[in-house]
Amino acid sequence: MNKSLLCYLALLLPMILVVNDAMAQKTVEGKVTSSDDGSPLPGVNVLIKNTTRGTSTDFDGNYRIELLEGEENLVFSFVGYSTQEVEVGNRSLIDVTLMIDINELQEIVVVGYGTQEVRELTSAISTVDPEEIVKTPTGNAMQALQGRVPGLQIVNNGAPGAAPEVRVRGFGGFTDNDLNTNNEARPLFVVDGMFVDNIDFLNTADIASISVLKDASASAIYGVRAANGVILIETKSGDFEQATQITYDGYYGVQVAQDVLQMANTEQFANYIRQTGETSELELIDNAIGRFGRSRVNPNLPVTNTDWYNEIIRDAAPIQSHSLTITGGTKQARYSVGASYFEQDGLMDHMRNSYERLNFRAKVDAIATDWLTVGGNVTLSNATQFLADDAAWFQAYFAVPTLPVFDELNTAADPIRHGNAQTIGYRSRQNPFFVIENNDDRNNIGKIIGNFYADIELVPNKLSFKTSYNYFYQNIVTRNVNFDFSDGVLATRNELTRINNRDYNQISDNILTYRELFGDHSLDVTAGYSFRSEVMEGVQARGVNIRTIDRDDESTWYIPDGSEINVDETFDTGAREFGSSYFGRVSYSYKNRYLLSGSYRRDGTNKFQEKWGDFFTISGGWVVTDEAFFDVPGIDFLKVRAGWGQMGNDDVAPAIGQTTFEQISVPINDQLVTGVQPDNVFDIIDRWETVEETNIGLTARFLNSRLSLEADVFRRDTEDAVLNVEQRGTGEEPRRNAGAIRNQGVEILLSWSDQVNSDLSYNISANLATLDNEVLSVGDQPFLLRGSDAFRQRSEVGSAVNEFYGYEIVGVFQTENEITNSGYTEAFITDNDIIPGDFFFRDQNSDGVIDANDRVFLGSFLPSYTFGVNLGVTYKQFSFSAYLQGQGGNTIMNRKRGEIIFTQDTNIDADLANNFWTEAGSTNEYPSAAGYRKSYNNSILNEFLLEDGDYFRVQNVRLSYLFDNKEVLGLKLPRTTVSITAERPLTIFDYNGFNPEVVNGVDRQTYPVPAVYTFGLNVQL
Repeated sequence: MNKSLLCYLALLLPMILVVNDAMAQKTVEGKVTSSDDGSPLPGVNVLIKNTTRGTSTDFDGNYRIELLEGEENLVFSFVGYSTQEVEVGNRSLIDVTLMIDINELQEIVVVGYGTQEVRELTSAISTVDPEEIVKTPTGNAMQALQGRVPGLQIVNNGAPGAAPEVRVRGFGGFTDNDLNTNNEARPLFVVDGMFVDNIDFLNTADIASISVLKDASASAIYGVRAANGVILIETKSGDFEQATQITYDGYYGVQVAQDVLQMANTEQFANYIRQTGETSELELIDNAIGRFGRSRVNPNLPVTNTDWYNEIIRDAAPIQSHSLTITGGTKQARYSVGASYFEQDGLMDHMRNSYERLNFRAKVDAIATDWLTVGGNVTLSNATQFLADDAAWFQAYFAVPTLPVFDELNTAADPIRHGNAQTIGYRSRQNPFFVIENNDDRNNIGKIIGNFYADIELVPNKLSFKTSYNYFYQNIVTRNVNFDFSDGVLATRNELTRINNRDYNQISDNILTYRELFGDHSLDVTAGYSFRSEVMEGVQARGVNIRTIDRDDESTWYIPDGSEINVDETFDTGAREFGSSYFGRVSYSYKNRYLLSGSYRRDGTNKFQEKWGDFFTISGGWVVTDEAFFDVPGIDFLKVRAGWGQMGNDDVAPAIGQTTFEQISVPINDQLVTGVQPDNVFDIIDRWETVEETNIGLTARFLNSRLSLEADVFRRDTEDAVLNVEQRGTGEEPRRNAGAIRNQGVEILLSWSDQVNSDLSYNISANLATLDNEVLSVGDQPFLLRGSDAFRQRSEVGSAVNEFYGYEIVGVFQTENEITNSGYTEAFITDNDIIPGDFFFRDQNSDGVIDANDRVFLGSFLPSYTFGVNLGVTYKQFSFSAYLQGQGGNTIMNRKRGEIIFTQDTNIDADLANNFWTEAGSTNEYPSAAGYRKSYNNSILNEFLLEDGDYFRVQNVRLSYLFDNKEVLGLKLPRTTVSITAERPLTIFDYNGFNPEVVNGVDRQTYPVPAVYTFGLNVQL
């Protein structure tokens, strides 16, 4: 496919160059200077009016542009200066002087069902420059926003094609019991009008704008799906009267595993076993010597010294992206068509784990009459994702280093003689290669996203009506194959699971917009109706003991007729949800100085007992610098704003509200009989889960707009939150509207940009966001629990959601005298056999024993602050940028260490092996090796398993060079930018794991997030 694409480009580009040359009519050049001091202005945008075709001035302020027949006007624009339009006429040399304009903020921002100037915004809305997004080599554009928007938390996953976790202003719901889902915090993504759950189908080079709607007054117009914030995305389009323009954007690079966790080697492992005093496990080391041989360096150790992470992680994994976009337009129509290809291999070696995506997109707008504009866009996305088995990461942590990957003596193993720890006396085989080489998991993902609209101008420049139809189709076909093999002890048979999930969603929006200017007053009124239909269908089948599967012939990887079916894992499911909404918004301004906006939305859904909800917002702004009394040197623009609003949330599972029947199968007389069983304890969700938010902020510009400030203070309360409530005497926990959660914090964005001279400019920005998450109610029950005692999380009034809950550690007992004077009762010390090297837990109630009454809250998985710093320098044709980001105040549970309660004959990490307590004064943080295994020290969650999740990261470093109207070896190059990029080259953290990015704070098996190094190329014709 790559070769075909290259051949196509090779044939297409010369033809387009010829066409462009033939259409060119005249050339205009000149110089742009500042009215302030007459200095040249580099980087000024020079556009042909009513097109997106143009150029920019070089570092001496010079420009050169070609105009086609009929193109008569040039538009010059630059940040901090008034935009100027110049008629060309018969001139070929045009010099322009731009006037400083520090009072107008005319940048257009996409908001709900419309656009607004930055100056007019009264809500908390952040935008991200698309040029910043494409600097990040990624298959999901949200990863590129990490640390760039205050209040937006991105938690990455290194698996190919994996979508990151996205949270806007905290966490507003109670997760389910297994902590694997996180829908309560998921924002709404709106791509060209369509609602989607993630944007894994989008190529970053196709994005024209991203707006993050953070507060209720900004988001509420989108209704019940917007309770956790909105990410608005518009894709690129052409422009009217624009000559054909072709853009290629691509990169190729490698991914390298970062901060690979160091495990105990054979010597460290043997020392650990000796310290535990477990003679039976010392015999297992001798068994390894007898089977695999002695080390020549230390004859008391086996020759085997396997670094399992090194064995399963590849040295470098390739990543590449290529996109081709063609834009243009006539007086009546504009278009943008393109194709993109993205490929990413995973870090796990010896197993297919990769992601490949091919996209086609087309976007067309046409002026049908002077009162009717129609248009639409379609994106077709086809992806193949091979998934690494997470169990391999888990097993690599626990596999003993005394076991080799291959064992020729394991003759019963088939088809490969992998080492099996059971052959030397361990309870499990441990070797992750049995998982890696005998599983193949694949997702085929097809998506169609479409938007079609008609915009009717009923009264010119005043009243318009827009109707649109948005379409989303997704089909995911999953195939999981487990091949038959023998590990030398136990044989398994072929098994195959097939899952087909289909989503078919439609949204119809009908919007009436009225605009009026009368004197110093302006009015903008929007009213609309929206209908949403979401259909989900799924089927799963699992076949076992399939003899026709040939691991070397993928055409046999199906469930044939007559196969043995696992009935417990074979089922059909489906659901259909409707949403109907009426909404309106009124925006008013007086002298463009006093700003007021309000919205109302009435939402209906078929998901809950209460079908309808009414939600309101109001916000206002005051441009203080427009007042006659305000004359403060250095302050160019100052606006204060405030907003309040409510939003309903239906991003929770539907509530049936009546007795349900579950199909079950039970054995009767050696026969499997299928029947139904009633469940009389059911969910009752009789009120809307409602988010109420207050936001106060300011926008300011200083020192000729070189310094800018955005600051917000917010409080977001989720009321009537859905959670499980224990029904006494039944053992059941149906859902009720019983919870309440508060998220509050401060967000600050500070930016500085300056032009030092004609050759040198620079910019720097920094953002900081704080977050305080607090549970306000869990209903009539005293608390809400998650996890077992050994890994307890708890929510109660005053705590954070799912905060870690357990014993606080004073230190490690150093001597018998410390134990005697600890305050513990003699009976408690004796019953628990407490000795030096055990933990000294804090006796919170001073009753002399450590029990459930001594547990306290130990930290939240949510960071209390996040930050980002962006640096940029441009010198002549060179551009350099560096982006730094991080977070702090959150806690990670290192559950891998906690698994010692389930099995003890496994390996440990090197940090643990090197720091065990050995004698008085050796450490006051780590227990002894024997103590690490004792029930007293690890049966209840305590601070030892909890670590700081703080980190600082160099997120992105990029160096680029622009070839503009340059000749190389006598060949005139098109506008070409070459770049080299390092993504995540350095992360500094103390957590004892691959990386500190853990979605829900519980690290049991986490795919490494790699560093990425790429070479990029952008060509514009």
